Amino acid sequence: MISHSNPKDFTMSLLDTAGIFRFHKEQIQTYGEGTAEALGWENKEGQLQRFEVLSAIGDLNHRSVLDAGCGYGDLRGYLQDKYPDIRYFGIEQIPALLDIAVERYASLPETLFFQGDFSSAELPVTDYILLSGSLNYINSDPLFILKIIEKLFNNCRIAFGFNLLSYADPAQGLIVSYKPDFIREYCNRLSSNIQFRDDYKTNDYTIFMYH
Repeated sequence: MISHSNPKDFTMSLLDTAGIFRFHKEQIQTYGEGTAEALGWENKEGQLQRFEVLSAIGDLNHRSVLDAGCGYGDLRGYLQDKYPDIRYFGIEQIPALLDIAVERYASLPETLFFQGDFSSAELPVTDYILLSGSLNYINSDPLFILKIIEKLFNNCRIAFGFNLLSYADPAQGLIVSYKPDFIREYCNRLSSNIQFRDDYKTNDYTIFMYH
């Protein structure tokens, strides 16, 4: 039986949420439904590079994993090849993305997708939480990034892994970057054991936080 954490007393504003919905609607209109580009990635290869790094967080076999902001659920398909014995939960707030995730991957064993905003939803407490790209949106609360890192780290038993951008093109509007040293320093306050990687892709970095 999976236990649940108490949701934090913060949530994404309606304007911030509307901006994310609008962004992905425009991406889908431009690049087509079901594509990596519709999720905001530059291409499928870039998406897979990030998955490869995230999946090195630990041995995920016989462990539970929450994919926060799962999009089309493609991380589930990637993990199936490397760790066939995981218990996977994917949360996504945009129905158009979630529907495709369910269509593609819900038939895999020990897989559950559900709709919600991971910043405010009551989440299953899992061994690992992985997050790829879901924190790359501008938020009206300047402390949002720190609050959500703390919430998700406290919601897992073993480790939380996530990626961020170190540079974002201003022309992209909604997409935001964070200085790696700033994020790393904050993570060090929460965990005495973190790992940092920025050697796999320009302007991108990944942090693992272990309990």
